Amino acid sequence: MKRYWKVAVLANIKDDSQPKPEGVPPDAFSDFDHIETIDSLRAAIETDGHKTVFIQADRELPFALRDHQPDICFNIAEGLGGDAREAQVPALLEMMGIPYTGSRVLTNGISLDKTLTKRIWRDRRLPVAPFQEFIVGDEPLRPELKYPLFVKPAREGTGMGVDTKAIVTKEKELRERAQYIINTYQQPALVEVFLPGREFTVGILGRADAKLYSRNPEWYEKDGFHRFPILELDMTRSVTPKVYSNASKSKEVGEEGAPGYFCPAVVEPELEKKLRYFALRAHQLLGALDISRTDIRLDEEGNPRLLEINTLPGLTPDYSDLCLQAKAEGIRYEDLILDILYLGASRWGMVAPRELPTPAKN
Repeated sequence: MKRYWKVAVLANIKDDSQPKPEGVPPDAFSDFDHIETIDSLRAAIETDGHKTVFIQADRELPFALRDHQPDICFNIAEGLGGDAREAQVPALLEMMGIPYTGSRVLTNGISLDKTLTKRIWRDRRLPVAPFQEFIVGDEPLRPELKYPLFVKPAREGTGMGVDTKAIVTKEKELRERAQYIINTYQQPALVEVFLPGREFTVGILGRADAKLYSRNPEWYEKDGFHRFPILELDMTRSVTPKVYSNASKSKEVGEEGAPGYFCPAVVEPELEKKLRYFALRAHQLLGALDISRTDIRLDEEGNPRLLEINTLPGLTPDYSDLCLQAKAEGIRYEDLILDILYLGASRWGMVAPRELPTPAKN
């Protein structure tokens, strides 16, 4: 098999120097990546001998792919809009027959839709807070939703549409906030019972046959998955206390106003077991592939409730949650990125399976 590949890194780039177009939310494009992240990804991939090229995931992408003809794409593209924007690039790559990393079309389409994701989890008995989607804003509030409530866009990530006003304590605040979200983000508002407890995020890497294709088979447990150390997010020091907002996520780790990041989190063994189990089930039930990160928060009684899953987790070294988790257990950034690459490539027959040692007979 071909040993070295031409790898195209696909992403949408954040350009803070350019004014935002009229009519878009104030935090539009917050989940786009800085060029420094792309440079880090390319450098990591090139450490194993591959050649890389960066291709902006804009409307010229189909033509750029035709011109560059990559062997595989390392996809972190967020998409350009619509109700399933994170599925746009995977769908294009599927259509063109180009291998790529990470989850496929349907999973990326569902995972950005927080309401649909919660419905799937709830129906399979994973714990979520009571929730309701508001499409026009004046729907009767379901009786199981008790104040305080939390209101956010149903189909955004990176804390978009989330600030201290997201917590509402009475009817008037609920209606005003729901209407603001619907009008500003041109999508439904997700309303759920506010969870006052500790917040965690849990990363998952691998799949059933990961040991056969990984450069680091010792990372993976018998079921083929690697559970990263649990990361706790301490909101008490955040610029938006109690809320993991876009404003708090935008700050550097350790900067004033940023949340506290504690990894591995200090949790009791029983809670740790639950958090790891729920993150893996959340990953599996949505059909996620190779990499994901699930956010979980405790309710007022200390019970874990799933918030959302990120099937395109950020990969900025020393900053993104998943990278902080990997670093906490001594996994080098280069090794993390290469394992994601090779797991993706193996799905397309680009990596030969390794021979695992035969168990000794008694």
